[in-house]
Amino acid sequence: MHSANHWGGSFEINGDQSGVDDERSRNMEWDRAAMTTQHHHELDETQQSWLLGPQDRYNGNKKKYVDLGCIVCSRKALRWTLWSFVIAFFVIALPIIVAKSLPKHRFHTPLPDNYTLALIKALRFFNAQKSGRLPKDNGVPWRGNSGLSDGNGLTDVKGGLVGGYYDAGDNTKFHFPMAFAMTMLSWSFVEYNHKYEAVGEYDHIRDLIKWGTDYLLLTFNSTATKIDHLYIQVGGSQKGSHVPDDHYCWERPEDMDYSRPVQRTPSAPDLGGEMAAALAAASIVFKDDTAYSKKLVRAATTIWEFARDLARRTAYCKGNAYVEPYYNSTGFWDEYMWGAAWMYYATGNTTYISLATNSALPKHSKAFSMIPTLSVLSWDNKLPAAMLLLTRLRIFLNPGYPYEDMLRSYHNVTGLTMCSYLRPFTFFNWTHGGLIQLNNGGPQPLQYVANAAFLASLFADYMNATGVPGWNCGPSFITTDTLRNFATSQIDYILGANPMKMSYLVGYGTKFPTHVHHRGASIPHNNIKYSCTGGWKWLNSRSPNPNTITGAMVGGPDRFDHFQDVRTNYSYTEPTMAGNAGLVAALVSLTSSGGNGIDKNTIFSAVPPLYPMSPPPPPPWRP
Repeated sequence: MHSANHWGGSFEINGDQSGVDDERSRNMEWDRAAMTTQHHHELDETQQSWLLGPQDRYNGNKKKYVDLGCIVCSRKALRWTLWSFVIAFFVIALPIIVAKSLPKHRFHTPLPDNYTLALIKALRFFNAQKSGRLPKDNGVPWRGNSGLSDGNGLTDVKGGLVGGYYDAGDNTKFHFPMAFAMTMLSWSFVEYNHKYEAVGEYDHIRDLIKWGTDYLLLTFNSTATKIDHLYIQVGGSQKGSHVPDDHYCWERPEDMDYSRPVQRTPSAPDLGGEMAAALAAASIVFKDDTAYSKKLVRAATTIWEFARDLARRTAYCKGNAYVEPYYNSTGFWDEYMWGAAWMYYATGNTTYISLATNSALPKHSKAFSMIPTLSVLSWDNKLPAAMLLLTRLRIFLNPGYPYEDMLRSYHNVTGLTMCSYLRPFTFFNWTHGGLIQLNNGGPQPLQYVANAAFLASLFADYMNATGVPGWNCGPSFITTDTLRNFATSQIDYILGANPMKMSYLVGYGTKFPTHVHHRGASIPHNNIKYSCTGGWKWLNSRSPNPNTITGAMVGGPDRFDHFQDVRTNYSYTEPTMAGNAGLVAALVSLTSSGGNGIDKNTIFSAVPPLYPMSPPPPPPWRP
């Protein structure tokens, strides 16, 4: 059976014809070569394709190939590929290389806003108030070392009571408002440390806080676990006194030549509670310095136990003629709430939050009574600040039972306090120029206004951080923008948007007080020492102060928006530690430098998880 050839003929091989076929094949190859070279013109196109293959192998369009070893490609394709790489290099790679190699241009940071400029100046006031041996970089050329013999007769305080801050325009170191000022500065730092860093004041404010807390640690045996007395003041005077002292004399701190008595007390529930708050809040500020932070916490625990002692609950100033007329404490239950809140944040110990939410505190302090004076934050009344600080715990951590009921009540009252600050609700009187009268039209109103502006701005930031657009004041829904506008309007008033067209912050703007009631600023820095009464000529002089106490917020205008730039009238022109601390806190909360909003987590650094931790996942199964 033969294989079929579908093209015609047979595939059968005849062995007898093989030799003939081979000979014929060789002859055909010779003939084909001859035909190709000699008779090419006699063959048609089809015949040439049979003999020579593709026609273009010998014409001008012949394709050329390149053997690359692993692949064979045409030269044209290779050429296009190479040119593509070259073009891509110049279009894409080269610009990237050039951009990377050129020096980076730093974009100029946006110009600081007005609140930043005011903040930087307001912090400088504390440098001018320092007592003790000043650092070389203090930055106030007309100030020098002073008070180096303060407390040098004390046997239980090594090195005496050197350091700290003078309270106002006098040369007295009042520990109650000093501790409050340190708590406020620390609180502002804990909430807005990123803003302080952005404006270049991060290290500065930490130095100011530490200057204060280092001194507070000297006022009692901070290394002990139990104490029986506390030093509450250095210097001062008695009302109507005509003997040389801090009020009768008009001398620079560097020139004081009169005795400076030290006041002590065996009980201080109010001052002790405030000092515990100051040290606890500062321990969060310095949490990156573990040793110092722990030192502050230990001291705060000691002074807290002293403040809470049932046998020592007489007001720190009661019966003391050097203290009571100036910084009289009207109660201590607010300091218990305030101090307990800070102690909890500093330690995470639940006994403190249990105390802070104990129903006895709002009962005795009348926190829920909505008495106007109790809605005003000051060195004496911490209720609105304490309730806001505890509201923060509810907003961000929501600890639930058994704290929720009291925290919700604090939250509700905090909302009502914010409502009371808004003009349409007429809870407080207002001047025609737009200043809220938180102290019933009394003197030195700006310290209370600055504190309220800080609380309002901070509460708005709390709501914004949790996506809450506002809160209810009765039937009215109030937006956070409304609250922020209140805060900015009051700070703007202080900075110059007032009928007097005057900034009440010294050194800010083009018009500000120049006759500040301040001994150091009013006496020339000319190496001449003026006596106790010899300095009176500078008190009574009508000339501007020879030294500018930059950053001092003066007492402020009266209830008619009038202001007298007179040195002898301290109600208008005297600055205070507590007032400036509130202003600093308000300014840093309002500035947009460093972004908006608060640091939500730093304050909770020491707070343990409120709920049981989830168990770890089981190990992988192994056969």
